[in-house]
Amino acid sequence: MRRKYRRASRNTGWFSGKRRIVAVAGTLVVFAGIVTVTQVSNASTTRNQKKALSACDNISTPPPPKLSTKTKKGTWQENGVTQHADDGAGETVSATQLRDRCRDWVMHHVGNNGGGGGGQGRPTKTTATPVSDPTTSASTDPTEGTDPTEGTDPSESASADPSQSAGDDNGGQSADPTEGTGNTEDPTPAPSDTSTTPPPGNGLDILTNSCDTSQLPPHDGFQVGNRCVSTEFGEVGVAANNPSLLITKAPRSVKVNTAFELTVSTRNLLRDRFLAAGKGGYYVESSVLTADGIVHGHFHTACRMLANTNEAPDPAPVPAFFVATEDSKGGKTPDSVVISVPGMPTAGTAQCASWAGDGSHRIPMMERANQTPAFDAVRVTVRN
Repeated sequence: MRRKYRRASRNTGWFSGKRRIVAVAGTLVVFAGIVTVTQVSNASTTRNQKKALSACDNISTPPPPKLSTKTKKGTWQENGVTQHADDGAGETVSATQLRDRCRDWVMHHVGNNGGGGGGQGRPTKTTATPVSDPTTSASTDPTEGTDPTEGTDPSESASADPSQSAGDDNGGQSADPTEGTGNTEDPTPAPSDTSTTPPPGNGLDILTNSCDTSQLPPHDGFQVGNRCVSTEFGEVGVAANNPSLLITKAPRSVKVNTAFELTVSTRNLLRDRFLAAGKGGYYVESSVLTADGIVHGHFHTACRMLANTNEAPDPAPVPAFFVATEDSKGGKTPDSVVISVPGMPTAGTAQCASWAGDGSHRIPMMERANQTPAFDAVRVTVRN
């Protein structure tokens, strides 16, 4: 007797007929939705980039800075030491260079590039604290000087709008210093039942800790006042590693227009970081420590004639002499550098001072409030 059997159906039942048609249709709908969203996203990215690139075209150079009267111009080598006249203020940058930097920043950080080198932009090197927007960050050249962070990127998120600081002929800023955001909110947040973060300032009722509350336009890296600097302070070392400085040798008296020398000793200062102020490197970089906790930077030396010795001098006039010194030396062990001063212009009392600076020219921070910063000054009699 033959056995009867039925071949198993190849149709599982759950994915046949109308269900198959519905599934395919659903897949097409989802795919179409993804394509639509992608197209909208790409269109938005293109608009943002075009807007940012357009703002780059409005950037202009700042007004020329006032330079010291007796200092040799430019940058030069002296006994193996690099000297920058007037903190690099004379090392100017053209509007074309600033605009090119801005466009380069926009193409790598605005739109679908993720701000970190992904997407359409080429890979970036850095992970550093971002600056505010391309028209300000574009004015700092990441190729200037030696980079102590070995690949940190002064970039910001893709949402930065360069049109906020498109410049005019006054320091690359179109905003009026007397006008601002109008945001005068109290930096201390109001009490909240859900808040778990204490207010800033340790309960000391601080005035502010952010440029968000300032009515001044943002600082752009050039030597222009009535601006708000948003660059974070950065890293501060322990007391034993904080920098110190001393003028160890100086003449008591010199003749007018006669060259003389100052010997300056520094400790806990690696003199390898300098961003030229004239190229937009002023107050744009946070303080950075080495692996040993020593600050990267340089030091300054300036000499000026004092109108009298009975009151604080007028801070506005340029000094007779000013140099910034970097030589990739220094560090934890104290050493000395000889500074050559070409002479003082008139008879009277001259004040010569030296002080340390981080990469963006600020006196390095100290761990304790009662430590003396890395600063020293002497007075020299100038006679006919």
